[in-house]
Amino acid sequence: MKKHWKYTGALASVAIILSACSGGDDSQSGTGDTEDGANGDPVEISYWQYQFDSKVDLMDELIEEFEDANPDITVTQTNFPYDQFNERVATQVPAGEGPDVINLFNGWVPNYVDQGFLQPLPQESFSHEEIENEFFPFIESVKLDDEYWTLPTGVRTLSLFYNVDIFEEYGIDGPPETWDELVDTAVELTERTDNGQLEQSGMAWEPAQQGHHWWRDGLLPQAGGQSLSDDAQTVTWNDTDAGLESFEYYLSFALVHETSERDFYTEDFIAFQTENAAMNIDGSFRLGTLQTEAPDLNYAVAPLPVHEEGGELSSPATFWSNGIVAGVEDEKLDASVKFLEFLTSEDVMERWTEEIGELPARESVAMQEQFADDELFGPFVEQLPYASTHTFVDESTERDLFIAAVDRVLLQDMSPEESLDILTEETQALFDAYWN
Repeated sequence: MKKHWKYTGALASVAIILSACSGGDDSQSGTGDTEDGANGDPVEISYWQYQFDSKVDLMDELIEEFEDANPDITVTQTNFPYDQFNERVATQVPAGEGPDVINLFNGWVPNYVDQGFLQPLPQESFSHEEIENEFFPFIESVKLDDEYWTLPTGVRTLSLFYNVDIFEEYGIDGPPETWDELVDTAVELTERTDNGQLEQSGMAWEPAQQGHHWWRDGLLPQAGGQSLSDDAQTVTWNDTDAGLESFEYYLSFALVHETSERDFYTEDFIAFQTENAAMNIDGSFRLGTLQTEAPDLNYAVAPLPVHEEGGELSSPATFWSNGIVAGVEDEKLDASVKFLEFLTSEDVMERWTEEIGELPARESVAMQEQFADDELFGPFVEQLPYASTHTFVDESTERDLFIAAVDRVLLQDMSPEESLDILTEETQALFDAYWN
């Protein structure tokens, strides 16, 4: 992997270009030079995360509690829309106008490290032994160059959401447990009008949402495949028949069985929460959204269906995690470390799960009865020990390449085999550019 822990001239040039396009300046200066703390005033640090209302509200509460316990530290939260977040980072961090502590998707970490946006977590506060003993194994996806760069408060796996009322209406007793059962159930629950328009989707389906995760770290390993080589540098989707089998299975809901359509009710989760889709593959974070936006929805959650009865268990794991920005030092670094220790504490993880729906990142917290035995959280927690996290080198581009591969089949009548070949080659090119 390339190492660029300091900002390069090229990156600064990109930042200037992006700045001209981003408009406005609602940043909080965190990495610039200040005299906070030198004269006894509270040290001020800034925290960035993307705009997700329930997370923003809870973080406001947590910051207030942290400040009460640490009157010598003030934390300011700044939020940006998801689709603007990385642009803001690329613009403002190299200019010294970014945050001190930043929340980012685990799939972005390699790119952030490569571009010099982060500094390694100090081992005197976050020892590797403690991290590897207390967090789930997939935490190693943010260990690069033998350093940990971020730590999560909550993590997510995927499960099968299903509408209990629709299942009862059709006389279906319980969720499907295998691939074949999932297809059969989706077909039975699909309704179309006389002219063929989809009226009720048996299976909500959207590659731009959780579809690419489900295929890569759910379906593929369940079929006996492996996403990457052991050193995470080679894409191995085509090394066995499992790659094509799992890709064709994913496509079959729209292409063969016609239980699903892209953009049905705009997004798959909207189709499900408005009761226009009977099932959906989604993350634990959706629990909080459904509680707020669809409190009367009668639904249940089950582990992901497996390839066949007794088959390989696998579920994707993803997470948003917090890191310390490069260039933060002295009093600000000490305050940032203390804030990150607070955000990854057991108490905060419990509250994060209860209010956001993301699962505790520490195994001892996640396995508590209140979560493991809960009818909604339980299926997600059950999958954590065998969940896996894809090592992204460019999460956004990798997702876009998968969407393009799906569209080549659905819209251009390309064979799944040819489209998968292209997807593998294009993704490998990304990995080659990153690692070499």
